[in-house]
Amino acid sequence: MDPAPAPPPPFAVHLVTGGGSSPELSLLLRSLAASRVVALDAEWKPRRRGSPAAAAPAALGDGSTSLALEASPAPPKFPTVTLLQVACRFGDGSEGERSEVFVVDLLSVPLADLWAPLRELFERPDALKLGFRFKQDLVYLSATFSAALGCDSGFDRVEPFLDVTNIYYYLKGHDRQKKLPKETKSLATICEELLSVFLSKELQCSDWSCRPLSEGQIQYAASDAYYLLGIFDLFQKKITMEGQCSSTTELTLDRHFSPVVIECSSSGYDICSGSCLMSIVTKYSEKIILTESDAKQRTSRRKEKLKIPANAKCKDKVDCSSEWQGPPPWDPSIGGDGYPKFLCDVMIEGLAKHLRCVGIDAAIPSSRKPEPRDLLNQTYKEGRILLTRDAKLLKYQYLAGNQVYRVKSLLKHDQLAELMLHYQLKPGGRTIQLQLYGPIQS
Repeated sequence: MDPAPAPPPPFAVHLVTGGGSSPELSLLLRSLAASRVVALDAEWKPRRRGSPAAAAPAALGDGSTSLALEASPAPPKFPTVTLLQVACRFGDGSEGERSEVFVVDLLSVPLADLWAPLRELFERPDALKLGFRFKQDLVYLSATFSAALGCDSGFDRVEPFLDVTNIYYYLKGHDRQKKLPKETKSLATICEELLSVFLSKELQCSDWSCRPLSEGQIQYAASDAYYLLGIFDLFQKKITMEGQCSSTTELTLDRHFSPVVIECSSSGYDICSGSCLMSIVTKYSEKIILTESDAKQRTSRRKEKLKIPANAKCKDKVDCSSEWQGPPPWDPSIGGDGYPKFLCDVMIEGLAKHLRCVGIDAAIPSSRKPEPRDLLNQTYKEGRILLTRDAKLLKYQYLAGNQVYRVKSLLKHDQLAELMLHYQLKPGGRTIQLQLYGPIQS
């Protein structure tokens, strides 16, 4: 049975914008100071070489933002974080618990109003922080604050901290004597397996620097933080149950940190009721510490060499535009059978299901994390067109001609409509008018 789509979080989602007079910002600051468990996530617009930098966050909130920008014209080393998601948990088991979920617009909230409360939260020993592979988020968040407020205004640590990836493997009974798998599960997969909740990732690659945010973007961002609390609740319940029947439990932490051995009382419940949280903080938590090397942008030394068959067309100079040129490989005029065939890369795998539903041949990569050369080889070998939203696939020097199309639409239904119009397709797979392959005119 397929999991149900993620329902709206049962607590109100507070969109935090504006300065110190904003009631939502005041509520956020009070919540950060009072929370016992805080789930964190961040969104940013990926930066590509040669692309303009994202909009700058609000720095001081007193009209001096433009002066700060003039004083530091160099673009930041890392992507600018434009959205911070915070899910706060208050109270304990004896008094009842409640949660608040915030989506903080860092392009409108003055960062000077957030820096001190966030730093205090990150280092507060009685507040457990949750995240999903949050170290990268922290690096980008620190760079964003440093670029806006000065070099000493970043963040260098988060403790105590728990990564939900480690919680997932613990709940799944991962062998403590073995290392964690290198290919970790996605947050969507973890939520589906543990909570039976489906998190749509259609908006993951949306432009998070554009304003206003859509309701879908706000919902997506809030859910990523909110469901971290649900995963932690399962972990806390398991600790309670195991404390009643075992004396020692071990949680294998991330490979960047040393394993921690946990000792529970024989009664179990006392350590996992009102005092359960502090017990988890003391015995299970880790910490994220950023070093100088983390502040340096890393460049890959790996050189991509695409293995294209000898009879494939190659170009010494590739046109990196996303507009289609020439006939597709199924065109009868070049020996095709008239039946469209597509290959959807991992970013838009869901589009393959929609294409199959209307009778169009659509495949997905043969491996979960294919290299670009593997995608292009499969595309040429099977006579398909590679569909992608990754602009980098259009920039390789040796690229099979007329084999890659960059999908412009974001949502799956819009992507399907785009392809049906662009390639003049009709349900069943035949093309309506094979001579029409030019750019779509708006």
